[in-house]
Parts: sequence; C-alpha cells; structure tokens
Amino acid sequence: MKYTYEQLAGMIDHSLLHPTLTDRELEDGCKLAVKYGVASVCIKPYAVRRAAELLAGSGVRAGCVIGFPHGNSGTESKRYETGLACRDGAVEIDMVINLGKALSGDWDYVEQDVKVVCDEAHRHGAKVKVIFENDYLGQGGAGLDGDSFKRRLCQICERAGADWVKTSTGFGFVKQPGGGYNYQGATAHDLKLMRTACSPKVQVKAAGGVRDLDGLMRVRELGASRCGASATAAILDEYRRREAAGE
Repeated sequence: MKYTYEQLAGMIDHSLLHPTLTDRELEDGCKLAVKYGVASVCIKPYAVRRAAELLAGSGVRAGCVIGFPHGNSGTESKRYETGLACRDGAVEIDMVINLGKALSGDWDYVEQDVKVVCDEAHRHGAKVKVIFENDYLGQGGAGLDGDSFKRRLCQICERAGADWVKTSTGFGFVKQPGGGYNYQGATAHDLKLMRTACSPKVQVKAAGGVRDLDGLMRVRELGASRCGASATAAILDEYRRREAAGE
C-alpha cells in the first residue's frame, strides 16, 4: 500500500452530524472512532461533553461544529458557542463562514467573524477549521469569479488565524433546476485551488463526497491533511482487506 493505515486513519474526522443523530448513535460513533484510531470525531455542540467522556484517553480528539450548517449565527454567538464547546472538551472547532456577508463582499465582516472564533479557540488551546461551503460559491460574487472568490476567502482566513480551510459542511445541498437538491462537496479542483491559495502553515480539509478508500487517498494527494467522513468503517476495512491481499 502507498500509505500506512495510521497515515490514512489519522486524516479522518469521523462525522456525527446527521440532523437525527440519537444518543445511541453518538455513543456508537465515538466507539467506532476509537476502534479505528481516527483523528477526531466531529460533533454538534450539545454532544461535546459526552463525546469527550467517551474519547478520554483514546487519542481521538473531540471536534465541534460552530454556526453549523449555514454560518448565519452572529459573531458573538459563534464566539460564545466556541468557548462553551472548548470548556466541554472540544480541541478542534469547525466553523462556517457567513456566506451571505462573503457574497456581499463585506470582507471586513467575514474576517472579523473568523478571527473572533479563532482567537477564542486558540485561547483554549483548540484549533480551527473554517468551512467555505464551496457548492454555493461556484458562480463567485462581489465582482469576483468563483475561483478568485475562494482564493480571497483563503487569504482572509489565513490572516484571521485559521489552522485549516475546509471545502464543505457535507450538508450544502443546492436546489437544482428540476426542484431536487444535490451537492458535490470536496472536488479535486477546489482542493488544488485551496492548497495553492494558502501558505504551508494553513492546512486543507476535504468534506463531502469522500466515501471510499480511493477517494481518501485522492484527497491526500491533492493536499488535504484531514477529511470528514461518515463511511469511516468501510474506508478503513477496505484498507485492511487490500493490505491482507498484498495489494
């Protein structure tokens, strides 16, 4: 195998974010994360304390989403939510930018929104991943085309103190012409763009649409150091199968 099990498992933030997630599913998901030795679980704010208890001593980190999934909470709400999550045991924060403000070109607002969360998280020793939701940004905005817009966001987030920039929430469904909803999530194009738009001190996280081992290895080769996934067991079981087969 091109990568070790530890290298690939260490990329995965096991996602426990479904709107209907039950207490039992939360506990089972944390146990699964420990069993497979992933980097973290990514959970909702109310669940942080229980997840931190379940993960204690395992080496798997507790991560929490902030302003999720649309980024529309006020900046002070995001700051307060971040502080609560950190006090409950979160050591990684995945925050969503204010998409409407970004598309309006209110760059000062966007930068301050990110900076406030980063400052609060860093004060507690936690790291921050800033989510763009690229499915909403393909047409660009504020006088910029889509790629230029995403590059601008990368620059703003780096200046504001982000530790990662992240492609998507995994829930950024866009209404299609026929009335249905769909999303792409982490695309090769966006991962390459985000990696080149940031300095090496800012990492990139892929989220949305990575459901198998080949997909995980692909985003690693495109420069992502983390990947949000709900198909963790299937991905890492496939690694063990290929490893045993000598592939």
